[in-house]
Order: sequence, then structure tokens, then C-alpha cells
Amino acid sequence: MSILSIQSHVVYGHVGNSAAVFPLQRAGHEVWPLHTVTFSNHTGYGDWGGPAIPAADVRDMVDGLSRRGALAEVDAILSGYQGGSDIAEVIVETVRRVKEENPQAVYACDPVMGSSETGCFVSEQIPPLLRDLVVPAADIITPNQFELGYLTDKPVETLEQTLDAVRAAQEIGPQTVLVTSVKHPEDAGKIQMLAVNGDEKYLVTTPFIDTHRNGTGDVTAALFTGHFVDTGDVKAALERTASSVFSLLETTEASGYRELQLVAAQEYFAQPRMQFTAEKL
Repeated sequence: MSILSIQSHVVYGHVGNSAAVFPLQRAGHEVWPLHTVTFSNHTGYGDWGGPAIPAADVRDMVDGLSRRGALAEVDAILSGYQGGSDIAEVIVETVRRVKEENPQAVYACDPVMGSSETGCFVSEQIPPLLRDLVVPAADIITPNQFELGYLTDKPVETLEQTLDAVRAAQEIGPQTVLVTSVKHPEDAGKIQMLAVNGDEKYLVTTPFIDTHRNGTGDVTAALFTGHFVDTGDVKAALERTASSVFSLLETTEASGYRELQLVAAQEYFAQPRMQFTAEKL
């Protein structure tokens, strides 16, 4: 399966394409990274070097792919951190062009804008563009609770509220929704992920590793997209993703490093330990 991944790139550390590409490759997928920024490091450090890629340049690269006949080979498009606000139109345009060449292609949008811990960390122009332009074009979205609440203008404090917000998101367009971080209502030592595909709903619970590592959501969105598009099985995709991401965080926490330890954890992308079972709701 070939995945066109339109995201940020960093030289140091692992966020955006620097977090998504290698795990997908180790899981057995062909990945074509198309960068929206090229930064020295992620913006969580408060200081970085390098440029945002102008929308015209991103479009020019898509044009080059088209001239190779490559758009017809794309099975899935994945988008994440967008950089400039003008990238949104290029992403939607690229999705349209790919689907014209391959109607079976799937578009997965990770609507990166922030979290309950950090607040919104992108340009104030980007969240409305995600809500009004990009998400309606998506088949799959992978928000955290904070992002889901923004997209739907609904409370997401409880599981029932989150499920209601997912239904509202489906009315916008995407029929498959992965909520990447759902607070466990009874045990702060656990965390959950919720996957909904049409009327199918599954919840997986894992121990909560009390750490914040930039790029975790990017890995999660990438692996879920790869597993789900490849198999069409939302339960299996959720279980494999939760297992791999938990093992990655365990490995990273044990290392003591700030950045995700993708190389050290690489076998868990190729062969997840499958230590978690998703519950049907």
C-alpha cells in the first residue's frame, strides 16, 4: 500500500513526517513524504530554524507526482501539521486529484491544532480551515479530545459526550474517527482510545504513562491509518495501534530522552505485542 503523507519535517527528533514515515515503513507500507515545513526541531522547544514550505511549492511537487502518473498509485493520503494556513487548500485539492485517479483512495486527516495541556499551538487561522474545509473532505480523522471538541463545538469531558461529539464529526463528513486520548472516568492511571467506523464503536484501555512526548499523536494517526486502510478492520487497527504506541512510550520513558525513540522501538511497529483488547460499545 502506498501512502502520500503531507506533514511537517524536522531534522532533530520525531514529529510530523519524521514521526510517521518510519513506523509506517516498518509496518510494511510504502510512504511518500511531502513536507509542509522543514524545521531544525519541533516548535515545543520554543526556538527553531528553517522554513515553512510555500503552498505553491507543495502544489508544484504534487504536479511533479502527477506527471509521473504516481497519483493513481496512491492508496491513502495522510495529512498532519500544516505549517502555513495556505496549505489547507493544497491538501484538499490533492485529495481531489488523487481520488480522480484512484476513486478507492482514502484521505486521513490528523487535525493538529493543540491539546488540553498545551492549548492551541498553531496559527489562529488554521483551526477554522481544518473544521470548515479540510475535515469535510476526509474519510478518517484522528483528533484528540481537545481537537474533537473544537471541530464539533461540543463538550468532551465524559465518554458519552465524546461519543456524541464523534457523531457530530461524522455529520461533517468523515465516517471513521479515532479519538487518540480519552480520559478514563474511574482511574487516572489509565487512558483510552476510541475508534468509530460508521456505527461500529470500540474502546481500548491502556496504562497511562505520565509523560508528554511531541510526535506521539503523529505516530498514532499514521499507524491507525495504515492498519485500517490495509485491513478495513477498525477493531484490529485500534488494537495494533494502541499496542505499538504503548510500547513506543515505554521504550522512550525508559531511555530518559525527550524525543521519541522510534529506532529503539521499531520492532513493535513491525510486530506489535498485542497486549490490549478493544471493547465493543
